[in-house]
Amino acid sequence: MKALEEKILKEGKVLPGNVLKVGSFLNQQMDSDFIMEIGNEIARLFSGEKITKVLTVESSGIALAVAAGIALHVPSVFAKKHKSANMSKEVYTAAVYSYTHKETYEIAVAKEYLGKDDVVLIVDDFLANGNAVRGLMKIVEEAGARLCGCAIAIEKGFQGAGDELRAQGIRIESLAIVESMTDESVTFRA
Repeated sequence: MKALEEKILKEGKVLPGNVLKVGSFLNQQMDSDFIMEIGNEIARLFSGEKITKVLTVESSGIALAVAAGIALHVPSVFAKKHKSANMSKEVYTAAVYSYTHKETYEIAVAKEYLGKDDVVLIVDDFLANGNAVRGLMKIVEEAGARLCGCAIAIEKGFQGAGDELRAQGIRIESLAIVESMTDESVTFRA
């Protein structure tokens, strides 16, 4: 998605540790119209699938998942990182390590929101090491649902997880794939 690449180049910042900060438009402050463009592009890419649910993990993926869900006319579900008093006791879970926060979370989705009849599209803002996507895939498998693929806004191609998942036969559609980053530049995969 050329518009996403251009926005990354214009507004993104490379921070130490191979961190690409896109908080000004994607995950802290959100450009609502642009988020909907991303949702519409995801819906276009997966238009041939009979998706019944969009699945993400809190919190940065929620806006993109909702935009995709709106464009696909299906519910969006998000895995919680922290248990709350109002969460069902019947849940699917997976352990996910966050490199950003240097912490392992047990993500959970209530069983009432995901089942064997669902066709699931995983949506997330970033794919770097693949931990969040793999955790969500485990939850889809636990639910007996069918995974139709993953839609990612920004993939860090140089970290290899996207290519590993593709080699396993998982459909990964990344709207921008960063091939390399330095303090001065971001290069995208052709």
